Amino acid sequence: MGAVSRSGRAVAVLQLVSTVVLLLSPPPAAASRRDMSVDFHAASCPQLETIVRSAVQAALQREIALAAGLLRIFFHDCFPQGCDASVYLNATNPNTEQFPQGPNETLQPRALQLVEDIRAKVHAECGPTVSCADISALATRDAVVVSGGPSYAVPLGQQDSLAPASVDLVGDLPGPSTSRVQALIDLFATRGLGDPADLVALSGGHTVGRARCDFFRDRAGRQDDTFSKKLKLNCTKDPNRLQELDVITPDAFDNAYYIALTTGQGVFTSDMALMKNQTTASIVRQFAQDKAAFFDQFAKSMVKLSKVPRPGGNVGEIRRSCFLSNSNGPRLDLVVAAATDQDPGFAASASA
Repeated sequence: MGAVSRSGRAVAVLQLVSTVVLLLSPPPAAASRRDMSVDFHAASCPQLETIVRSAVQAALQREIALAAGLLRIFFHDCFPQGCDASVYLNATNPNTEQFPQGPNETLQPRALQLVEDIRAKVHAECGPTVSCADISALATRDAVVVSGGPSYAVPLGQQDSLAPASVDLVGDLPGPSTSRVQALIDLFATRGLGDPADLVALSGGHTVGRARCDFFRDRAGRQDDTFSKKLKLNCTKDPNRLQELDVITPDAFDNAYYIALTTGQGVFTSDMALMKNQTTASIVRQFAQDKAAFFDQFAKSMVKLSKVPRPGGNVGEIRRSCFLSNSNGPRLDLVVAAATDQDPGFAASASA
């Protein structure tokens, strides 16, 4: 009986090792997964969109602010060097040398973790066939829809990057204190977003956003209008308060953000700058008057954002954790050692 039991344990451990090898090895033909399409995962993970949608709906029911968090993460990921989930690497460990400083320091941790939680569910159902970049794109789209915004077809098939974006590329992210609209238009054009309507529509993501006083201190401190005075007073009372960027309907994805801009109630300097440029001001007024026009352009601009060219092409991996490249994941020998810890005799014979 002892020999049979020992043999049974050996078979079980071999099966575990085989499973671990499968999980840690790259998906078949990973290097060739470059052609994107909306049905890229139709065969490999037909349940994908259902899993993502269900998780996002449940999360936003608990905390609607996650919608703004996902939108900001998606923009911060895609704008520097294309949608590659580089923004997730080391996002929860700012003490590492690779952690990107600057604008990514204030990304919402709960939204970052939501994407990782969804990745775990997707991989448990389909295996490691879907990238964190694709899951982030789907989760962001679903957050827009759940908040009341438009749906759009998400191009899928992105690979996850092997390393975070460089500090220089992250530094290209436009800041809320930017006042020169033409500079923003020119910057967006370098990412294939050259239509001024792209800038105005993507700024509309602020319809569900909130920000701390530090992000609009320049607006509250330099302007002398009634709204700026109100912002300054509120921040003086509580410097850590969260200010709604859409002061009309802060939790709904709609066109009220643009209505607020037309009445001088944009929170960021970059928001109000859109009303000081003749080209963008006319687009703001159009979106303020016509929600359908905003929704249509926002959907188009989000698809364009999801296709920002990646300098090295669509190469990389399917991460087993959104926060770590696979080369930084668990070592196979440690997993095997843990599996055979109760049977050191088998470990010795297996290595012989």
